[in-house]
Amino acid sequence: MPRGPGARRLGSSKGAVRIMTKDSHGRRILIVDDDPEVRALLQDVLEGEGFHVDIAVNGRQGLDLILSAAPDLVLLDIEMPVMNGWEVVRLIKGHTLLRHLPVLLLTSLNQTDHKVRGIDLGADDYLTKPFNIPEVMARVRGALKRVSVALEANPLTRLPGNNSIEQEISARIRAEVEFAVLYADLNNFKAFNDRYGFLRGDKLIQETARILLDAANGEDFVGHVGGDDFIVVSVPDRAEDYCRRVIETFDAMVPDHYDAEDLARGGVELADRQGKLKFFPLVGIAIGGVTNAHRPLTSIGQVSGLGAETKKYAKAAGKSAFAFDRRTD
Repeated sequence: MPRGPGARRLGSSKGAVRIMTKDSHGRRILIVDDDPEVRALLQDVLEGEGFHVDIAVNGRQGLDLILSAAPDLVLLDIEMPVMNGWEVVRLIKGHTLLRHLPVLLLTSLNQTDHKVRGIDLGADDYLTKPFNIPEVMARVRGALKRVSVALEANPLTRLPGNNSIEQEISARIRAEVEFAVLYADLNNFKAFNDRYGFLRGDKLIQETARILLDAANGEDFVGHVGGDDFIVVSVPDRAEDYCRRVIETFDAMVPDHYDAEDLARGGVELADRQGKLKFFPLVGIAIGGVTNAHRPLTSIGQVSGLGAETKKYAKAAGKSAFAFDRRTD
């Protein structure tokens, strides 16, 4: 299974074992534990409930499988060779794309300090050894339900969806801090889809998500509204530089998605409903930016309206471009 967009290779997955089962729940769970008896017990229970199960025997293998297999939940032991559970939690929760991934720590009955430290690092819950099977399933299902409701991740890019986007913008408005919201979509994407089909269109969307993530820093928020529409929440003093880097990387990537014939002529020709050929240039990315550096922004509706307006200006360029609202009233 290919890695999701924005995933960075954190180490070799050599030696990690993948277990494939029938897709009952459509959910994938990663068990990271160096104890074979613990792994076998949890694997049997979860597979019996219809989950996909992946196995890693240390933290390094666990990180590789998180990036390559895109699990919906991680069961993570703390004391392991190569890389311990604390470091794994820290890396997961510090990663823009992975920070919403639920992590349940596996602890012993007397390790209260482990539970407290894990929650402080961002772990979502814990399971105490020896395991009570009904409790295991209740905590797993509870964590999956919570993240599903809170995140509503886009299934194609695994980026946060509309609810999370609105919450992020609202939080910055309430905090009265300076922020920038960037609205991005793709020019000529429908023509690309019509020419090459949805599978290649999906790959282009995933690559766009990766570029948006790679240009972000740890404090930026990247969300996927749907289709070819994305939203990034950042800060005013780096927003324009972010747009420039995204456009530069995007324009360098796009030609790889076209056939040689179309690339040579700079786009695709498609017949309209009357059978007349129409030319569509290579896909570009348009970004409209809104900040409260020049005037107050007090509602999501206000931010959204200004974002749509500035993105319209950017799209009018007919190529990859960005535009910002600089009005003071």
